[in-house]
Amino acid sequence: MDIQTSNEQTLGLAFAAAWSRLEKRLDHSLGAIRGISLAEYRILRALGDAPNAQASRVDLAEQVGLTPSGITRALRPMEKLGIVSTVRSKRDARLAIAALTTAGRELLNDASGVFDDTMKNALRRAPAAAGRVDELIELLDDLGR
Repeated sequence: MDIQTSNEQTLGLAFAAAWSRLEKRLDHSLGAIRGISLAEYRILRALGDAPNAQASRVDLAEQVGLTPSGITRALRPMEKLGIVSTVRSKRDARLAIAALTTAGRELLNDASGVFDDTMKNALRRAPAAAGRVDELIELLDDLGR
């Protein structure tokens, strides 16, 4: 069977393969050095970037590409570790707001260094990409729309 592979398929597959390798490196580095997964780092990063380091679970879900119930499941162990807490909304008692704790801020700061180092190592292996980081960010933002 001779099925043609389009440029779009090739792009999608190359992107998926590159992301898979990068995700494994980041997950391994964050887990080995700071004891968190890439998924947890993404949640911490989203909280760290939110006003007052607080966000609703719905907003977090949108930011990291999970469902609100997926965010709730991901936050439970993080709350037990004391890196996030739940704050009730002053406007709507039904709304649970996730908040980064002091320990969470410290972990995010440390993990961000690990993330940066891992990305710098990956970019050293890809000099053509390393010289075009800003352009790559713009292209990926455009692709993700």
